[in-house]
Amino acid sequence: MIEKTQRSEDSDVPTEISPGVSQSIPDHIQSAVEAADVGEPGASPEPSPFEEEVASSIPPDELERLHGDLVGALKTVYDPEIPVDIYELGLIYKIDVDDDRNIGIEMTLTAPGCPVAGEMPGWVQNAVASVPGVGQVDVKLVFEPPWDMSRMSDEARLALNMF
Repeated sequence: MIEKTQRSEDSDVPTEISPGVSQSIPDHIQSAVEAADVGEPGASPEPSPFEEEVASSIPPDELERLHGDLVGALKTVYDPEIPVDIYELGLIYKIDVDDDRNIGIEMTLTAPGCPVAGEMPGWVQNAVASVPGVGQVDVKLVFEPPWDMSRMSDEARLALNMF
């Protein structure tokens, strides 16, 4: 399901959106109603409630297909030191899709000194740009909030035997 949200100033949950921009929420980021309690595996640090959707000129079924294609592309990019894709690791903080199908991605790294810090945003840009129907792709590397293991999905935890 694709929802648009507004980030609260005191929340670490990466659900920021700009007015007039469509956003898809990664599957491992859940609404406050569905989310596990803080501290449990797969829980976001501080879940925030979703707000009303912002109108988009992209039909909902097409936006849903695009979301699936973008997630599929992101799942092809792996951290070379961890055998899990960057999406399931929780390194993707935000995916914005504007009305022209231009994509804005905010991502982080498992550590600021990651040896592939200079290369990984390019890998993400290339993967997302390969999705049919996508316009320009802008990948921004951010370090706030810092990544921690609580951002990993259950799938990533299982792959790394962290249950």
